[in-house]
Amino acid sequence: MRKLTYIIVPVIILVGFGVWLNIIKIETPSPLPVVVISNFDECEKADNPIMESYPRRCRFGDVTFTENIGDELDKMNLIRVNNPRPNQVISSPLIIEGEARGFWFFEASFPVVLTDWDGLIIAQGIATANGDWMTENFVPFTAKLEFKNPTYKNNGALILRKDNPSGLPEHDDALEIPIIFKNIN
Repeated sequence: MRKLTYIIVPVIILVGFGVWLNIIKIETPSPLPVVVISNFDECEKADNPIMESYPRRCRFGDVTFTENIGDELDKMNLIRVNNPRPNQVISSPLIIEGEARGFWFFEASFPVVLTDWDGLIIAQGIATANGDWMTENFVPFTAKLEFKNPTYKNNGALILRKDNPSGLPEHDDALEIPIIFKNIN
């Protein structure tokens, strides 16, 4: 009888311990999924706070992500675009409006290019001065681009190139504005 007690008591203890571990396992909530955020768009989509600045900033924990607005701030003393604005949703025909210093033009115009996410040119045209371009002051301009939406990814870039009739690389310049295409399937 004593031998049986020595066997039954440890078995009961082990079974009880196993049941207790199972109960703890069931009551313990599973860990939350790990959220990986690596840029402004992902941070914004995760409903993190957006700072009211330009460019906008989004905070995730101890990390701050800045919205991509192209090189608009670097070029604002040379060329300014009123439409479209960085990260604006666009559709065809796209009307481009803004102002550029007179030396951005040659013969009252400069080239404009629209690219898809991969840099493939999907439209190009000419921006035309709406006033006397023979000045160093800002001159209003307009352009119109017609295009077919890309079939893959909805982001791209609008590139406004300084006209450079000399062809010398030291006279090249451009403003690149990130855009979003409307109704990409």
